[in-house]
Amino acid sequence: MQFSTLAHTFSLDLPAWLEDELAPVPEALPTREERVALVNRLADRNWREGNGGPFAAIIVERESGRIVSVGVNVVLSNDISLGHAEVTAIGMAQQALGTWDLGGEGLPEHELVVNWRPCVQCYGATMWSGITSLVLAGQGPELEELTTFDEGPMIATWAEDFEARGIRVAVDVAKPEAIEVFEQYRAAIDGGSITVYNARSAA
Repeated sequence: MQFSTLAHTFSLDLPAWLEDELAPVPEALPTREERVALVNRLADRNWREGNGGPFAAIIVERESGRIVSVGVNVVLSNDISLGHAEVTAIGMAQQALGTWDLGGEGLPEHELVVNWRPCVQCYGATMWSGITSLVLAGQGPELEELTTFDEGPMIATWAEDFEARGIRVAVDVAKPEAIEVFEQYRAAIDGGSITVYNARSAA
């Protein structure tokens, strides 16, 4: 077999509507509440635009709040199951900074902000990214109950394991607002207008 006959690169492309959505957003978001409000808003628009699930993430410089990258779930628009919001935000930040390690020497501390607790894939991706803090709009069973997504077999000590590796965790910063996004998404599922892309679910 010739290597040239095989796919030898892939990319995850963010949707064009982010340009308009981010236009009024300042370059820095000083508070966690502002950061989480942005990811909740982007998560809501993302599923409505058909890119993927109702998930969004940003990476900011922890102290200044300067936005380094934005990510949304692009599984459907890219046909790549890896295209979760955390993965796209982490990858875009690493590309922007030219390093695989967001906690590398000489860099400011970086914070990942997401509208819900990571799934099993994003748990690992987050842990190895180099961030030093993780901020979540919410956590708990509501996500899977409302959206029908299978988040995988997350361990009960996920937050403690982050902390043990020097990644501070803040949860439930804006949980009601995050749940409202999932409720709207569920209404669309029940109406038959949404593709839920679980490839495999637990029996």
